Amino acid sequence: MIGVKRKEDEFFQLLAEFSGKIVKAGEAFLDLVSDYQDVADKVSGIKVLETECDMQAHKILTALNASFITPFDREDIYAITKEMDDIVDSLEEVANRFIVFDVQKLRPDCLTMATCIMQAIRELEVLFRHLSEVKKNSVVQEQIIEVNRIENEGDILYRKSLTELFRKETNPIELIKWKHLYEQMETSLDSCENVANIVEGVVMKYA
Repeated sequence: MIGVKRKEDEFFQLLAEFSGKIVKAGEAFLDLVSDYQDVADKVSGIKVLETECDMQAHKILTALNASFITPFDREDIYAITKEMDDIVDSLEEVANRFIVFDVQKLRPDCLTMATCIMQAIRELEVLFRHLSEVKKNSVVQEQIIEVNRIENEGDILYRKSLTELFRKETNPIELIKWKHLYEQMETSLDSCENVANIVEGVVMKYA
């Protein structure tokens, strides 16, 4: 039984570590949009953090392939890991496109959306720190609700940003640029919600 417990704890620890790395990537992205200077250097830093997240995802999947004992269904661990990785992939995509699109000035909604994403990422970090305690307290359920609430706010902001973009932007190139950037940021926030929703399914199965 001790060996079984250690194997279960391994996955909880790996997911918590992954969440911590995502927090660092989210903070770097928020710093970029909050202080849009030294863009190339900051984007390079985000790419380094995204690579670290890829490596952590690979570490989890390697452990999954090598283990007969998991704390919950293997397909759920795989799905959670993939969605967590997608959070950072989308942020790195936006950061990279700032350079590719030669974005000289950010729109105010960009910072608001980035702040929203960062809030969701922090809530997920709390969730994963307490995931092994799901039968002992309500922290995980509370974090799931909070992530969903933040994502709903993000949806409203995303639609508002697109509406304003199409109403006010007369340059078609700028319109195309920002439509893509807003969509990628929304994808990152959606991935946060997807992670929470998968965990919610796990909680229901093992309650």
